[in-house]
Amino acid sequence: MEDDLQRRCQKLLQEERTLLLGGGSKAIARQHEKGRLTARERIARLLDSDTPFFELGLWAAWGMYAEWGGAPSAGVVTGIGTVEHHRVMVIANDATVKAGAFFPMTCKKVLRAQRIALENHLPLVYLVDSAGVFLPLQDEVFPDEDDFGRIFRNNAVISATGIPQFAAIMGNCVAGGGYLPVMCDKLLMTEGSGLYLAGPALVKAAIGQTVSHEDLGGAAMHAAISGTIDFREKDEPSCLERLRRLVAAVKSPESAVRSDVPAGRPTAELEGLFPESGKEYDVRDLLPCILDDAPFDEYKAEFGQTLVCGYGRIGGVAVGVVANQRKRCKPAGGALQYGGVIYVDSADKAARFIMDCNQGRIPLIFLQDVNGFMVGRDSEQAGIIRAGAKLVNAIANSVVPKLTVILGGSFGAGNYALCGKAFDPRFIFAWPTARYAVMGGDQAASTLLDITIQALKRQGHEPDAVELEELRDKVRASYEQQTDVRYAAARLWVDKIIAPEETRSALLMALAVATRYDEGKPFKTGVLQV
Repeated sequence: MEDDLQRRCQKLLQEERTLLLGGGSKAIARQHEKGRLTARERIARLLDSDTPFFELGLWAAWGMYAEWGGAPSAGVVTGIGTVEHHRVMVIANDATVKAGAFFPMTCKKVLRAQRIALENHLPLVYLVDSAGVFLPLQDEVFPDEDDFGRIFRNNAVISATGIPQFAAIMGNCVAGGGYLPVMCDKLLMTEGSGLYLAGPALVKAAIGQTVSHEDLGGAAMHAAISGTIDFREKDEPSCLERLRRLVAAVKSPESAVRSDVPAGRPTAELEGLFPESGKEYDVRDLLPCILDDAPFDEYKAEFGQTLVCGYGRIGGVAVGVVANQRKRCKPAGGALQYGGVIYVDSADKAARFIMDCNQGRIPLIFLQDVNGFMVGRDSEQAGIIRAGAKLVNAIANSVVPKLTVILGGSFGAGNYALCGKAFDPRFIFAWPTARYAVMGGDQAASTLLDITIQALKRQGHEPDAVELEELRDKVRASYEQQTDVRYAAARLWVDKIIAPEETRSALLMALAVATRYDEGKPFKTGVLQV
């Protein structure tokens, strides 16, 4: 499996290099001809040189909008970086991709970044260079509650909570998009940039007025006449330098997470410890590569063994771990249990453990490689739905930070019960081996094939053996494509695809961000089925 996993990681890395070019070398050259930097060049100048940029949503819109030439990374760069030793969320329009226009996934990616910042009280820095809504898809960008307007609503809500927001306009900022920077605490604008609700051509068409770009919405006009901007900058380097000074003035809580604490085992060994798909492994063997070199106190180790729960540390900070056990287990006085399956006893144990972590304000780490809940007469009679509902209730009402890593399968209700995207993890990461779907490929292919065959029979067509095999291959290929981790990342179901050896460093960063602020919200659950 180590060689196969390395090949997958190398393939993803090659594709990522292409994504990092945004609209490509020609579009980058056009941006430079205008005297402007690209989004990632701006971010590099903004951030401290000795700290990495933790990019989120790189795969957003992957394989989507092909009829419009694609939208690499959804035309916007988001992620967490450090400015003068302050962690910030950066949202930067990529003008090399359709002039930084907003596609549907662009909106969702910006909203996800704003949500992470809001939940973790991270200051936001917006680097604005956008032509506004991508008009051919305006009906999918403009009107709904999770579309373009929600971004500005979030600006107002974030401001009301006291989280600092900074904006720097270094290019176009037109139409409704003009509200975003103006709703921030501090607004910078470079010479040659434009900020207006309607450009010169539209003004001419709408009211017959002829006006120049500078008079309508240039930096000089907004600095001296409208008073809209706070700082007028001659060029991008001076703008970014002032932005760094403004961020430096923000008071920031110090994180207790330490990066100098060693792991229990080299993280590079994870690839060798993770087996081929379908093969058994003991998840406890993986934990030392992720957790600190300190004891792991397993909770109810002899009960509900298909979920491993326990207390460990990451970066010196106590965490609770909930992980799928992928080897078969034999409970005392019970029948054999299969790895990766959630049974009644394991669901009961995990629910109780999660409640205990909330009582102690201990962050939760979920490691998913789950097939789903156990089915069948015995499981139903034992109350699997009741136990599953209890687990889901405990996770949904958790008030401590939750971080999720998908190692392998993330199927069906198992995704929900172990803090999938719908249950508000602060961050959700995935290995290249991750698979997302309502059920496994074999079961799904058989079910979908049966549905297809029945539809053909109703039309009076009885498929022969050759046609049945072709149908089976087609159904399986389509389903496998949708379970690909890149398909999930394109739709922002995961924040970042990480190589196994990056797991600990990703969790260190995520934990440092997530533990910055605790609003003290009390832990309460709804009615629990017992």
